[in-house]
Amino acid sequence: MVYGAYTDGDGGQVGFARAVTDGSTFGWICDVYVERAVRGRGLGRAMVASLRDDLFDLGVPRLILATRDAHGVYAALGFTPVADAEQWMELDTRFGR
Repeated sequence: MVYGAYTDGDGGQVGFARAVTDGSTFGWICDVYVERAVRGRGLGRAMVASLRDDLFDLGVPRLILATRDAHGVYAALGFTPVADAEQWMELDTRFGR
């Protein structure tokens, strides 16, 4: 699912967000980006809220995301730290194998 945000004036794109999902059990909200010039106006929060609501409307019961610095934005939308972090594993090859 891909969402964009655009200016009223010239229609230029100022925001982007997407969710990767199987449409049934799991959704990963990722790549949330808002242009620096329009940050702080609630645009990112609005895009994530729309993604969240649309995924819930599909019946997807669990959503995840990762953030470095926007915990407050996502907490306001109901996101919390992963409760059962011991269950989760990762394979991160960004720094070699």
